[in-house]
Amino acid sequence: MEKLNAHTAELMDRRFGHDNLIALATVADTQPNVRAVNSYYENGSFYIITHALSGKMAQLRENPAAAICGDWFTAHGIGENLGWLRNPDNAELADKLRTVFAEWYDNGHTEEEDENTVILRIRLTDGVLFHHGTRYEIDFTE
Repeated sequence: MEKLNAHTAELMDRRFGHDNLIALATVADTQPNVRAVNSYYENGSFYIITHALSGKMAQLRENPAAAICGDWFTAHGIGENLGWLRNPDNAELADKLRTVFAEWYDNGHTEEEDENTVILRIRLTDGVLFHHGTRYEIDFTE
């Protein structure tokens, strides 16, 4: 396994640095749970806008271990609730996510006024990326 390097970082940015549908897996008790979520990748993390009272967030509060899968990439990570979308600390990231998710953002699904509308960060720890027949085992930890 190798650390994320310039080449694999560029591959990740190109493949996931825009609105993507990925499978996000969490665990409740011993039962795995998976769902499709819109996400955006940047600097070793995937970002998702969600509701703090959703099942995935409840499961991540109990056990922050997460796994993702999409477009010839699988990974493990740690789920972190970054808080309300409109929190001033989230302003720069929230602006970026509004732009990235512009195609569906204003369809009535996202209620920014609701303090339970939060940003979920999946901070990757390790993953496997396939690109043109090459397998890259990536260590995302610093």
